[in-house]
Amino acid sequence: MTATQQSDASERTLDTGEVERFSRLASEWWNPQGKFRPLHQIGPPRLSFIRDAAVERFGRDPKALRPLSGLTAVDIGCGGGLVSEPLARMGATVAAIDPSEKNIAIATAHAEGQGLTIGYRAARVEDLVAERRSFDVVACLEVVEHVPDPAKFIAECAALVAPGGLAVFSTLNRTFKAWALAIVGAEYVLGWLPRGTHRWDRFITPEELAGYAKAAGLDDIRFEGITYNPLQDVWSRNPDTDVNYLMSARRPSVA
Repeated sequence: MTATQQSDASERTLDTGEVERFSRLASEWWNPQGKFRPLHQIGPPRLSFIRDAAVERFGRDPKALRPLSGLTAVDIGCGGGLVSEPLARMGATVAAIDPSEKNIAIATAHAEGQGLTIGYRAARVEDLVAERRSFDVVACLEVVEHVPDPAKFIAECAALVAPGGLAVFSTLNRTFKAWALAIVGAEYVLGWLPRGTHRWDRFITPEELAGYAKAAGLDDIRFEGITYNPLQDVWSRNPDTDVNYLMSARRPSVA
């Protein structure tokens, strides 16, 4: 592959403008009332979805405090580590990557302060694929809607799933309801997120995401939504996938 071809491939799965946007906000990652407040709020339902999917997939005790013990996991697009740290607390050996050096610095410092060992690294998913890495659990949450070519990106993520392993994605559906709530409401009316955080044209329907996953060799695809209750100011898991949703998929075991 020529340098030009490598550059073209790189641009398909990375928007440098998006990286710079989140780098500027790096100091806000662990402030539950700051710019990333919505991610703190949706953390519990996202993590319970991962936990439940892993417990079922790997035959673990659902009541165990560390149900991911003995498993390897990677958090792709880890930001400040809001998902990486809980995965480590659940017992997994965690690697975590993000293209932003500033995000990785924040994540590393926070994990060290919590006494957690997490393999943080400023890198891209293609770097791990080139190194032939594989993991029992591949998590990629709130990242897909920020990349130019989601099909290519999902394929790279899927390549990291070990045979018999689990992949979990979360993103936003491309519906009018998602545009009204996630962009107009969250960014312009309520100010939960900085304006310009999301582009509606990059939102992905569940059918599209499932298609990308199947094309990448994943199966047993399952969906679940996350919805907001404004009266209780709480997010919870729900069958409604019209706005925020999660998807789990597996890499078939080697016969």
